[in-house]
Amino acid sequence: MSWFWLALTAAFSVALGDALNKKFFSREGMVLMAVARTLGPLPFLVAFLLATFSPAEFLHRTLLAFGNPDFVRTVALLLPLETLAILLYMEAIRISPLSLTLPLLSFTPAFIILTGYVVLGERLSWAGIGGILLVVAGSYLLNLPAVSEGPLAPFRALVRERGSLLMFGVALIYAVTSVLGKRAVLLSDPLWFAGTYFVILGLFVPAVLAILKRPPLLSFLRENAKGVLLLGLTQALMVVAHMKAISLAPAAYMIAVKRTSILFGVLLGGAFFRESHLRLRLFAALVMVSGVFLLALTQK
Repeated sequence: MSWFWLALTAAFSVALGDALNKKFFSREGMVLMAVARTLGPLPFLVAFLLATFSPAEFLHRTLLAFGNPDFVRTVALLLPLETLAILLYMEAIRISPLSLTLPLLSFTPAFIILTGYVVLGERLSWAGIGGILLVVAGSYLLNLPAVSEGPLAPFRALVRERGSLLMFGVALIYAVTSVLGKRAVLLSDPLWFAGTYFVILGLFVPAVLAILKRPPLLSFLRENAKGVLLLGLTQALMVVAHMKAISLAPAAYMIAVKRTSILFGVLLGGAFFRESHLRLRLFAALVMVSGVFLLALTQK
C-alpha cells in the first residue's frame, strides 16, 4: 500500500475514533472518554509490537532509547502535555459539534509556522502566508450564518463556542508535541516508538486520572468493553498507518494528507449526529485543509 493510502487510512481512523467516542461515551464525561481513547488501543498495540519485534530486539531498542537522557527528557515532557491535550480534546468533542471543533486542528501547522517566525526568526514564504490565511478564512466560514449580526460575528461565534476554544488549545499544544514527538522518533526508532510510546501513554493517562479524579474505571471498562475495544482498534490502526506512511513519504506531505481527518470528521458529524450547516462546514473544512497543504509546501 502506498504512503498516500496509508495516510488516508490514518485520517479516517482518527475521525471514526472521535465519532465513536462521542457517540458511545460522551455521557460519561471527558475523563472516561480520555480513558477509553488511551486505554482501548493497548491490546492491539502490544500485539503489533510482538508481531514486529522479537523479544531480544524489543529489549535492545528499549534499553538504547531509555538509556539516552535526551529521549527520557523528551518523553517526560510529552506525557503531561499529551494528557492535557487529550482531556481538552475529549471535552471539546463532547460538548460541541464535530463539524465545528475538528476543523480547528488545522491551526496546528499554522501555529508551528508562526512560532518559527516569532521565536526563530524564520522567514515566512508566500505559501506559508497563504496557508495561514486559508486556515483563518476557513475558521470564519465555519460560523458564516452568524454574519447577519455583523462582519466579525463569525469570529465572535467561534470564541463563544466553548468546544472551539478548547480545540484551539489542543491545536496549540499539538504544535509543541509534534516537534517533541519528531525529536523522540529521531532519538529512537519510528515503529518501536509508535507502539511503545502509545502503550506508555495508555497506562499513564488512566493512572494520572485515577489518582486525580478517581473515576469508576473498573465498572466503566467492564460495562463498555466492546465499545472501548472498537474505539481502541481505530486508534491502534491510526498509529500503525501513521508510522508506516511517515516512513515512506516526506513528513510534511504525509501530515497534510492525514489532516483530511478534518473532512472525514465533518462528514461523520453529519452521519452520526445530524449536525447542522453540514455543507457549509464541509466547504470551510476543505478551505482549511487546502491551507494545511500549502503550509506543507513550506516544509519540503
